[in-house]
Amino acid sequence: MKSFQEAVKARRSIYKLGRNIPCLQSEIIAAVERMVKDVPSPFNIQSARVVVTMLDHHENIWHITKSALKSIVPADKFAATEQKLNGFEAAYGTILFFESSNMIKAMQDQFPLYKHNLPGWAMQANGMLQFAVWTALTDLGLGVNIQHYNPLIDEDIRKIFDLDDSWDLVAQMVFGEKLEEPPMPPKVPTGTRVKIFREIY
Repeated sequence: MKSFQEAVKARRSIYKLGRNIPCLQSEIIAAVERMVKDVPSPFNIQSARVVVTMLDHHENIWHITKSALKSIVPADKFAATEQKLNGFEAAYGTILFFESSNMIKAMQDQFPLYKHNLPGWAMQANGMLQFAVWTALTDLGLGVNIQHYNPLIDEDIRKIFDLDDSWDLVAQMVFGEKLEEPPMPPKVPTGTRVKIFREIY
């Protein structure tokens, strides 16, 4: 296992993915379940919901997405869109991240003083969960990228996986065999992004 700092540094967006994964399905499931349990949320609301799909179930997500986009993307531009979606479909699996609107509403009723803040705080917690899962999958040797075709596909996704209407789709995390090692993206010097005030001893 890498140190936390090394694991975070290794986490990258990998778009060329295959199906000869270097870990067991059970390891993927255990990593997701561990992160869902351990990542914090505001007021311990635990409003994040996750669906893990692999192989045929994963392919269904991208068939739905392809169909949805075909209805809105001009025909002369759809070939490029289809090629991109085929790349996601070629991966091993997709993890769907949701927020439970019922849970958020219940918490807003319980804490009316924070009513307007809670949806944003819940979304921040969902982002932390996505980051934690992404890093954990990277640590298993998988390539990962994240997509956002919601709300275009929300209704069909709920239908195909028999999900409650209160599950609002937030992101789609694609994972699989890593078929590329992209170069390190340029980073802005931390001195321009971090300000430190401390006593010198």
